[in-house]
Amino acid sequence: MPDPRRHAYRRDLAAESLRGLIEAERYVRGEPRQVSAPALPLRREPRFDATLDTEALLGETVTLYDESEGWAWVQLSRDGYVGYVPSEGLVPDFVPPTHRVSALRTYVYPQPDGKVPPLALLSLNALVPVAGEEGKFLALAGGGYIFARHTVPLGEAAPDYVAVAEAFVGTPYLWGGRTSVGLDCSGLVQLAAEAAGVAAPRDADMQAAELGGPVEWQGSATLRRGDLVFWEGHVGIMTSPTELLHANAYHMAVEVEPFAHARDRIKAAGYEVMCVRRLSRMR
Repeated sequence: MPDPRRHAYRRDLAAESLRGLIEAERYVRGEPRQVSAPALPLRREPRFDATLDTEALLGETVTLYDESEGWAWVQLSRDGYVGYVPSEGLVPDFVPPTHRVSALRTYVYPQPDGKVPPLALLSLNALVPVAGEEGKFLALAGGGYIFARHTVPLGEAAPDYVAVAEAFVGTPYLWGGRTSVGLDCSGLVQLAAEAAGVAAPRDADMQAAELGGPVEWQGSATLRRGDLVFWEGHVGIMTSPTELLHANAYHMAVEVEPFAHARDRIKAAGYEVMCVRRLSRMR
């Protein structure tokens, strides 16, 4: 069966594109929607206490397949993830974004003035439509102002994805999180890679199979800055041949520590290094 994390199907409903592959009571083509909330939680079931699988950021798009009792069953355009989001965080009218948030986080203000109470907090890689400039702020289509130096035009990529990831040190660990308020190991990798212009799948097992190219694992002597080290259900980024950066439940935060310490601790829990992958397009 296709992976339900990236294929929209349930017993009663499936995406039209899966007709002939999946049996369902009915098939729908889906309708486009745009995320209007700063960050929109995508949950495994239509309940606020259900598992958080990932988050959609402002300006991203989804395909809406079903909607009921305040929940929308969607597939994210960015990485294909499927799940339930609050309907109130989606809008039918698409406003093309022009810029990407390049700071770890930044505020949207009602006026071009950093001293007034803000309207919203945006995280790295949120997408915004810029309508003009006013001093050191950018005016957003639909209202609000954002500090210009906290954004870059779409298509402008960070030169070093490791440096992007290092900015998250100290950020709380949150299973399924994908913002600078809280994130998990694969969410950190995905955000940093996307900031550097490289699309990345969401979960660690997907990244281990698809992101970058394989590196023959011959012990820590083969590692270099930027390498991704995978264990079952976990991933970290080498910031040097000896230091590992990862969002992890041991520290409950994004931390840098000696690779040997993390390797030995994870081995003691029953997990060996599964593979190493290298992103050749990045430093």
